[in-house]
Amino acid sequence: MTTSPYASTDAVVHLRGVVAVLGGFPALTGVDLRVGPGEVVLLRGANGAGKTTVLKVCAGLLRVHQGSGQVLGFDLGERRRIRRRVAMLGHATGLYDDLSVAQNVAFWTAAAHRDRDMPGDALSTALERVGLTGRLSDTAVGRLSAGQRRRASLAVMLARRSPLWLLDEPHATFDASARDLIDALVGEAVASGVTVMLASHDDDRAQSIASRVVDLAGGAVVSDTGAEAAGPATASGSATP
Repeated sequence: MTTSPYASTDAVVHLRGVVAVLGGFPALTGVDLRVGPGEVVLLRGANGAGKTTVLKVCAGLLRVHQGSGQVLGFDLGERRRIRRRVAMLGHATGLYDDLSVAQNVAFWTAAAHRDRDMPGDALSTALERVGLTGRLSDTAVGRLSAGQRRRASLAVMLARRSPLWLLDEPHATFDASARDLIDALVGEAVASGVTVMLASHDDDRAQSIASRVVDLAGGAVVSDTGAEAAGPATASGSATP
């Protein structure tokens, strides 16, 4: 197994008593979570449990109101640095409709400052891996189907070569073959040292690729199959920071 240059014995994600407020409502009420290198962590819970909010906090997209933590060694307050280093696949693609698929991949890779050390064939390799080559790579994103747009987002994620993948309902809007592709990409990423956190309602499929399951309710961790292995900070929603 190839080791990522980002892998270490330290936690990739370490949240301690994290509280996040959305629209005046506490979406996270004190999350304690530690995720180690190379793990595939499935976040489960009902709608409103806090799954997506945890991912957005780890992506540097949401400000934390209370608590502390680090993502890839950066404090949660260093949101710009975190955003450059993680890859998130969410419900919104975040792509520019008027740019082609290839242009979007090139733009977002450069925005993350990953183009400086990106192999020359990384962009074409990413597009080929998700099945967006030839005419499709030159097609404006706004003209693509929903599934093709999601594939374009996958290509961005691959080209950025981020050490942490955050996947929010990654199998949604995909057909069976594309869902299999997602699972294969996760396996390949983990084999190269990437850490993956995903939220999914497709429990059977998600659990088949997860190494650990974390259940959330009311904005807090209520159970964690990997609590003992990951350390005391993940103990069933009642850990002491």
